Amino acid sequence: MSYLRTFLPWIVFAVVPSGNWQWGALAALVVAVVLIAQQRRAGTGFDALIIELGSAVFFAVLAVIAFTDPDSGVHDYSAALSSGTLALIAGGSLAVGRPFTLGIAKRTTPREVWGLKPFIRTNVVITAVWTAAFAVTAVVLAPLAHSGHAHSATATIVQIAGFVVPMVFTVRYVAHVQANAGQVAR
Repeated sequence: MSYLRTFLPWIVFAVVPSGNWQWGALAALVVAVVLIAQQRRAGTGFDALIIELGSAVFFAVLAVIAFTDPDSGVHDYSAALSSGTLALIAGGSLAVGRPFTLGIAKRTTPREVWGLKPFIRTNVVITAVWTAAFAVTAVVLAPLAHSGHAHSATATIVQIAGFVVPMVFTVRYVAHVQANAGQVAR
């Protein structure tokens, strides 16, 4: 559930019809800001809000572009830019040694586990998979946009796969790591 909340602005933007992209960008920005405010009030650290903060910045810029020039060429590339931005945010979190999934995982993991190497390593692997999925999605969406198919069924399927594949991997990998940890503890 944490991942759905984390990516809710992107989901909101994706479900608003592309002809209303400026409103989709604004709605996604509002959702990102509300999520950040709610989570901060609940005591969530900024380390658990890396994607949300990046989302707010991205959608603020996109909303300005979309309202200033609704016919901007950015519109056709917005899905590729979204995935590319997520790849940069996720990859950047790895580069600075703070995988974005670490903050999310801390929400449901006992504090005594947070500093353990296996916990950190698991989150590095998961964040790397999310980063790769976002990057591949951006690379596939860019030529679709260039060929005039930015808002096609194919582009939608690529975007959905770009979220579902790493989400399924995350669930399965965490289960695998936990099962192995249980065997080692015996």
